[in-house]
Amino acid sequence: MKEILWLGRGGEGAFTAARLLGAAYTISDDDKYALAFPSFGPERRGAPVRAFTKLDSEPVADRSQTEKADYIVVLDETLYSPLLRNELKEGGKIIVNSKNDIEGAHAFDAESIAAEFKLPVVNTVMLGLLAGISGVVTPDEAEKAVRGYMPAKIAERNAGALLKALQEVSE
Repeated sequence: MKEILWLGRGGEGAFTAARLLGAAYTISDDDKYALAFPSFGPERRGAPVRAFTKLDSEPVADRSQTEKADYIVVLDETLYSPLLRNELKEGGKIIVNSKNDIEGAHAFDAESIAAEFKLPVVNTVMLGLLAGISGVVTPDEAEKAVRGYMPAKIAERNAGALLKALQEVSE
């Protein structure tokens, strides 16, 4: 099972990204299963949020929080800590939205890409970066999920941002 931990703040779309990844994973194969869920309490907008995506070739029944992730995706740089490495499986990777280099993590300026597409949040940009780095979903699957599960009025811009992020990773 592949497990992805998403870290963001309320309103940044971490849970939406977790769901889109699950949709992308299952979109072209009936023998793939995904479960996405958030973890937050009665916090306000802007409070830290954790979301999880679990991907497997068998139905995913485990709804517990991920103890050790294959990938950790940090939408807000202020939520990054070197201690996150303790939450990774061996060989796992951390992807951070940051303009700065971060030792032991893949840092990308996701906000610049989001701004280019007039998006207020970086969730689909980070989904594209994850897809490009991990290969858990193909670019086509990720794009189909964005276009199929997001409202039409924002799907085009989000798909563009996702594809731009994938291009950044492949360069």
